[in-house]
Amino acid sequence: MVSAIIPARNEEVSIARAVESVAAQPEIGEVIVVNDQSSDRTGEVLEGLAARIPKLKVLETGDLPRGWVGKNRAASVGAAVASGDWLLFTDADTFHLPGSTRRALIDAVDHDAVLVSYSPEQEMETFGERALIPLVYCRLAERFVFAQVNDPRRPDVAANGQFLLLLREAYEAVGGHGAVGGEILEDVALARLVKRAGYGIYFTAPLGIVRTRMYRSFRAMWEGWTKNLYPLMGGTPRSVLVELAGVFPFFEALALVLLYAFVFRGQSGSPWLLLAVASAALSGAHLRYGIALYRNLFPISSVQYYVVGVCIYAAALVASWWKHTRGAVAWKGREYRAKTV
Repeated sequence: MVSAIIPARNEEVSIARAVESVAAQPEIGEVIVVNDQSSDRTGEVLEGLAARIPKLKVLETGDLPRGWVGKNRAASVGAAVASGDWLLFTDADTFHLPGSTRRALIDAVDHDAVLVSYSPEQEMETFGERALIPLVYCRLAERFVFAQVNDPRRPDVAANGQFLLLLREAYEAVGGHGAVGGEILEDVALARLVKRAGYGIYFTAPLGIVRTRMYRSFRAMWEGWTKNLYPLMGGTPRSVLVELAGVFPFFEALALVLLYAFVFRGQSGSPWLLLAVASAALSGAHLRYGIALYRNLFPISSVQYYVVGVCIYAAALVASWWKHTRGAVAWKGREYRAKTV
């Protein structure tokens, strides 16, 4: 019934866990891993897995065609040989819990959707991960509201390529990954095509379905988010400024300081009042972040990383804007030229 497709490039650390967790799903009839010219031990690990997992097929990509993003090309190669009625596109850094595929198929029926996508639970082990990742996902939750994305009457669209189940008939009708071959955010672009074609989509972030540890070093995390943040947050200079104003408590502090300067100018105790105003702004930002963490099922303790997280987030967002508009986007040893505007 379901063909699972996993693009893999230099995933020797995580590929075994991903393949084993997907292969254990009884609804999945075949697991297709497309090794995208890996230079590490990914190929060797896959050979060992194929020897003991009968439903696993390993494919190799050739040279990357002009105009394609590597992951999109690998997904397209896998889809071309898949035999399932449903195609489950997932990443090599994911772990699928028992029953996840069955849950997605049920959601497809319950919500009249040909595309079901889940945002995975995040596994975070380093300081940098704990500081940045919850903040990013809280910001994304404000921009992409599940109820609006899932409403066929609204143009809002979102999806997560780490878990994307798509009816084969609909996938082929919209052109598959070939129609979004050059897109950095291929998951969102594919979901947009599906929704515009009049099909139903269902996107949510359930617990106990799929987990991921996206990045295992700060360098990889920086490269990943500077690749994605600019288009995720609107893809325009104005959207970047609006986002920075929304996340930085310093903008609130500035407004309060200006109000203070106009109203309390020349009064005694001014420096202490100024400090109190700035502290109030920062405390308010922490409180709102704590509420966002709670709503998005992240540990409330992550609020302690707020100031550091905001600084990293802002720097990554600005760097992403620069790369997408003035340079090139790098990912897994490849560079993709960005349009100059």
